Amino acid sequence: MTVARQRGKRHGRRLAASLAVFAVLFGAASAQQWTEAIDPNTGLALSGFDPVAYFTEHMPRFGRSDLELTEDGAVWRFENPGNRAAFVAHAEIYRPGFGGYDPVALARGTSVPGHPLIWAIVGERLYLFYSDAARREFLSDPGRVLALAERKWTKLAQAALP
Repeated sequence: MTVARQRGKRHGRRLAASLAVFAVLFGAASAQQWTEAIDPNTGLALSGFDPVAYFTEHMPRFGRSDLELTEDGAVWRFENPGNRAAFVAHAEIYRPGFGGYDPVALARGTSVPGHPLIWAIVGERLYLFYSDAARREFLSDPGRVLALAERKWTKLAQAALP
């Protein structure tokens, strides 16, 4: 078996495992109200996906536990040292917009964590969505959704403060 085929099989197994994990997490998100878009049990941001890979690989890729960075209470994982270095240098670029909350839900006045496998990059910013339908709605008019989400985000963030 060629090295490329072995890597492809490993990637397929990792993707299948990640989908199983997300099915569990996604069910947990609907069963309880999350207060953050960070896994409350592990502290993982993006459920362990590398935030830089969305930009460089144009797809979600799992980060490695040996390439972690803790910042502002979130644990970020990276696929390789170069992605980790890029994040350290420009975290403001690679962190998901609205803290990983779905901008469509925010525009409607509610906070719903986005799903790391349902995403889009618009205006050099990563956004996560709760569903494919929300992603489609966002992409039909990102400027309008972002303007509404920004206004609501400020109010929701203020309401969450003690």
